[in-house]
Amino acid sequence: MIFAALSFALLSATQEPAPQEPSGPVLSLPAPQAAQTTPDTTEPEVLLNAQTYAAYRSDVTLAGERELLSGADLDTTMDALSRYYDGDRLVNAQIAYAALVAARNPEFIDAVRAVADYYGTETAAAALTHDPMYVTGFMGADTAGQDVAQAIDGDVTDIREVGARYRQAAYDLQHERWAQTRARDRQERLSSLESASERLDVHFRAPETSAAAPMGSATTLFAQPETVDLNLPELSVEVGQSQLQPDEHRVGRMLSLAALDAIEDGDMTFMDRLLDDPAVERCMQWVRLDLAQCVAAGHFKYEDSFCIAEHALNDVADCLTATRAPDEAVSN
Repeated sequence: MIFAALSFALLSATQEPAPQEPSGPVLSLPAPQAAQTTPDTTEPEVLLNAQTYAAYRSDVTLAGERELLSGADLDTTMDALSRYYDGDRLVNAQIAYAALVAARNPEFIDAVRAVADYYGTETAAAALTHDPMYVTGFMGADTAGQDVAQAIDGDVTDIREVGARYRQAAYDLQHERWAQTRARDRQERLSSLESASERLDVHFRAPETSAAAPMGSATTLFAQPETVDLNLPELSVEVGQSQLQPDEHRVGRMLSLAALDAIEDGDMTFMDRLLDDPAVERCMQWVRLDLAQCVAAGHFKYEDSFCIAEHALNDVADCLTATRAPDEAVSN
């Protein structure tokens, strides 16, 4: 299972000379347990995807704190975020991370294992994969689902706040001479966006943390950089939480992945199906298309800040949300 594999990896690392501390996000997972006799040195796919999601959230945070002093700063933000928007990369990553959040609920995981022991692992796995709503009836599923929804809500809110800053910057930068210069590198900029996903290289280091350390919004997984004053006003973002409710099917898919990982011991036979979310993947395809069209239509660098806000951030937040309007929940 994920946590057992990670535990061994962390224990092995303590027996070697301490490597140079790398920069990057720190995944907050359990401290190492006793060594295993037959360790699996390959990190499970769920964990790898979750690491990618935490890295994305780190890049969003850096984007929000980046000083915008030249066109290169805007290019850096656009390229850093676009690395995650190819295909199903970010969709899979978010589902995997949410599954780790759900898996930290012991009552839920105990109930999953009890069901698997009674009906058999294969039968339980088939049921979990066939109907994401099946898992919501387990003991502890309500609490685990609330943890997942709150974690995603925290991340989506942060993404929207960064989007609000870049939208405001699109207006403020119109007073900067460099941002008023006509952009003549549109094709080069589009080519950079198209190839951005090829340049993603995620590195993580394990923190010293207790097994009981909570997992919530992915913002908590890495040390926050020093705050940079962008000379922008503090903006409040209204996301209409009072008019939204958890998307039970989407959260159920995330709980089902956590349940499968608890009983399948890393076997991805069933898990691959739950990592896919076609509706969200289509949403991300539109993000890439709309971002490219926005950049192509722009004539000045300050317009790139608007494209980042509207498409590379706000549209992505809409895709990744785990809530929906009540009337949509009824119709579906």
